[in-house]
Amino acid sequence: MSNEGKTPLVEMRDISIAFGGIKAVDHVTVDLYPGEVVGLLGHNGAGKTTLIKCLSGAYHKDAGEIHVNGERAEINNPRDARDYNIETIYQTLALSDNLDAASNLFLGRELMRNGLVDDAKMEAETRKIMGRLNPNFKKFNDPVSALSGGQRQSVAIARAVYFDAKILIMDEPTAALGPHETQMVADLIQELKAQGIGIFLIDHDIHNVMQLCDRANVMKNGKLVGTVNVNEVTDDDILGMIILGKKPEHLAA
Repeated sequence: MSNEGKTPLVEMRDISIAFGGIKAVDHVTVDLYPGEVVGLLGHNGAGKTTLIKCLSGAYHKDAGEIHVNGERAEINNPRDARDYNIETIYQTLALSDNLDAASNLFLGRELMRNGLVDDAKMEAETRKIMGRLNPNFKKFNDPVSALSGGQRQSVAIARAVYFDAKILIMDEPTAALGPHETQMVADLIQELKAQGIGIFLIDHDIHNVMQLCDRANVMKNGKLVGTVNVNEVTDDDILGMIILGKKPEHLAA
């Protein structure tokens, strides 16, 4: 997929973030285009989560700029991020276990009718969005505590997409899932790509990155080692970037 001539959905330029004098992120530039999945890899402490929390509004950058659709964006808190159609799917998913899918989808943003919560409308809308994302989802009236890991991911992703996410941040989305569930999330990601949504995928699993991502950014000690097209590298190339902190020789030019 060529991005030549396109405007990035989001561009983080020369971002730096320090905690107590230690640079967690050191002059890092990454971008993301519509319908693209970009992986963020690196050891714990590499800076990838800190970088992305700056985009989600959880952290403040000390230097650098964020551009959304070519325009400079000011993101100081999670609400600002949502105003730019940036949504985050955290590993913990932030779902209310005792509520069903529809109640979770609209939690804090309930649909009202004549001053009352319109449960029927919320369920109908949930069925509609799930039909797009995960047609096999049937447990609309069960509390989400009764759902499998993959089904819970579906609910969290549906919530983001329903509220018009254009940029999705996914933090280790398959970390606690078995092979079948992991494939379910992979299918969801393909569907989101087809709808033109751009995804930043934080993942430790190189196989996931090779399967799901178009490009991969590798970080080490707060710095960007490099960005590679996944179809031009091997698992070992990426592993070498993570461990050695340099791009593969055939791409180093």
